[in-house]
Amino acid sequence: MADVTPAGTAAASTAVASTAVAGTAAAGSAAVELAGWGWPEVRALGGGAADPFEVGGLPLVWRPKDRHFGVRRDGRVVAHAGLVPVPVEVGGRRFEVAGVGGVIVDPQWRGHGLARIAVAGVLDAARVDGLDLALLFCLPDRAPLYARLGWTALPDPVTADQPDGPVPMPIGAMWTAVTAGSRWPDGGPVRLHSLPM
Repeated sequence: MADVTPAGTAAASTAVASTAVAGTAAAGSAAVELAGWGWPEVRALGGGAADPFEVGGLPLVWRPKDRHFGVRRDGRVVAHAGLVPVPVEVGGRRFEVAGVGGVIVDPQWRGHGLARIAVAGVLDAARVDGLDLALLFCLPDRAPLYARLGWTALPDPVTADQPDGPVPMPIGAMWTAVTAGSRWPDGGPVRLHSLPM
């Protein structure tokens, strides 16, 4: 369930290497890529709640994450962030960004900077994969946390794919640079050509 693979490689379920993601070590902490992880493991990390991200009331279908990164304490994963490359369009220019989602910390471990470490693992992997920008969606009460981590709110709602066609997202979107000097392009509204992550 919690096998680990180095960032930048396929997360094969049979991998057992325990390699830290480069650039995330802080006081002996690092994010690791988790092979074989998915919704059941993420939900369990949230205490088994049916809706650990509190978005169940939104009429949205969410995209599963392709890759999962975690922080371990006492021999178990206590923080998680997911990564999925997604295509976006701004001002007629289409490009791929690192979609970040599924950020969650075990309730007993909140307040220790572990979300920062898990998200840093995702951004490090995205950098290795050649992506320059990252995008996430969050509820308004979580935006200050991401702002402290260097994320910037997009001024306009993002339109994202849904099974019945594109819809404006009912929650805010934020971006951050993955590579130094990268900036979100000017050009107006953002169109996510994917389910939201």
